[in-house]
Amino acid sequence: MLDTHCHIDLYKNPKVILDVCENKGITIFSMTNLPSHFEMGFPFFQSKKHIRIALGMHPLYAALHENEFSKFELCLSKTSYIGEIGLDFSKVGIETKEIQLVSFNRILKLVFDKKKILSIHSRKAEKEVLELLIKYKIQNAIFHWYSGGLNLISNISDAGYYFSINPAMVKSISGQKIISKIPKENVLTETDGPFINKGNEPLLPGEVEEVIEYLSKIWDITIYEVQKIINLNFRRLISNLK
Repeated sequence: MLDTHCHIDLYKNPKVILDVCENKGITIFSMTNLPSHFEMGFPFFQSKKHIRIALGMHPLYAALHENEFSKFELCLSKTSYIGEIGLDFSKVGIETKEIQLVSFNRILKLVFDKKKILSIHSRKAEKEVLELLIKYKIQNAIFHWYSGGLNLISNISDAGYYFSINPAMVKSISGQKIISKIPKENVLTETDGPFINKGNEPLLPGEVEEVIEYLSKIWDITIYEVQKIINLNFRRLISNLK
C-alpha cells in the first residue's frame, strides 16, 4: 500500500502507529505542520526503511510561520520530502492570505533547485498554487486532496504534477467528478489520517483499499492492475530524487 499524505504525529499513539506501519512494509510520507513538529519527530523516523517524515509549514498555521522559518531552513537538508505546505484561501484561512503567500514563496525559493517531493495543500487557492509551482519550476509536487475546479486538472497534469486520492474523495460526488478527470498516470493514493474516519475510528496510515477498489471500478481494470499503475507512478516520482 502507498500513502503519500498522512500525519502520523497527530495520532494518539504515534510511535505505535509508526512501528506497526513499518513492520507491515507500508510506504508512507508522514506530513508535519510545522518545522518544530518535524524536529520532534525526526529521531523516530531515522531507522525506518519504508516511512519518511516530511518537513511542513501548513498554511493554517500561518501565524506561527515567521518564528518557525529559521527551523525550516535548518531542517531542509534532513529530508527529501516537504509537506504539508501550500495555500488555504477558504473561510478559515483567508485572513492570513498575505502571510501564506510570503511563506509559500519563501519555501519555493528554497527548494526549487533541490531534489525534493512536495505535498501541497491548495484549498480555494488551486490556481495560485499552480502558478507559483510553475513560476519556480518545481518538478515534483503532489496535490493532496484536490478540491478545486475541474478545468484546472488538465493544467496540473500537463505540468507533470500528481494528485493523491483518499477514501473521503471516492465517497463524495464532487470527489468522484474530480477523480474521473485525472489521468491514470497522475494518480497516487493517500489517507490524510487521522482526519478521515473509518467507522468511529480514524483511518490508519496506508488504509487506501477503498480508493483502489473504486479506481478498479471506474477504470474497468483489476485491482492488481490499479496497484501496478499507482506503483509505476510512484516509482516515476521518486526516480526524480536520484
